[in-house]
Amino acid sequence: MRALSRPLARHRRLIAALLAAASVACALLAVRQPPGVAVLAAARDLPGGRVSAPDVTVVRLPPDAVPDGAFNEKASIVGRVLSGPVRRGELLTDVRLLGRGFLSALGSGLVATPVRIADADAATLLSPGDVVDVLAAFRQEAAQAITVAREVTVVTRPATGSVEGALLVLATTSEQAIALARAQSSSRLSVTVHAR
Repeated sequence: MRALSRPLARHRRLIAALLAAASVACALLAVRQPPGVAVLAAARDLPGGRVSAPDVTVVRLPPDAVPDGAFNEKASIVGRVLSGPVRRGELLTDVRLLGRGFLSALGSGLVATPVRIADADAATLLSPGDVVDVLAAFRQEAAQAITVAREVTVVTRPATGSVEGALLVLATTSEQAIALARAQSSSRLSVTVHAR
């Protein structure tokens, strides 16, 4: 027994160093990043509007499960505007944000047009993707209402309205945007919703 303990005593420091190195290696393996590609997802249910840093979390996916247009850096998404409500855990891609990616997904030649409709409560009934006609009731001719823009898609709507109405963003052609701008200056706007 003494013959066995003498070599162990002589190499005690070396054995302690090896054990310490092994425990550090195990700790590093335990905290290393999980496999997969890092992409951004909603950290909580989001009603729409501007994205802030706490709204976003990083998730990891297998490379073949990462959708086109996914983001992997918070700086590229913070401050941008969502096209509509997003559920917790939903991946954030370019088509979920206002801008070129979203409008190009709807069709070529479209622009994002902000439109204030008179009835804020009516706006809360709408969802992104709804197709609406925009009607104008002219102030000087209360009995007359005309259709200003037909079959335009709702891009986003506010979570709440105000006494001045509600601001919608619609995907329109340039010509429809001009007609809507003219109508807003002299009439009250409302919408009718197309059946899906």
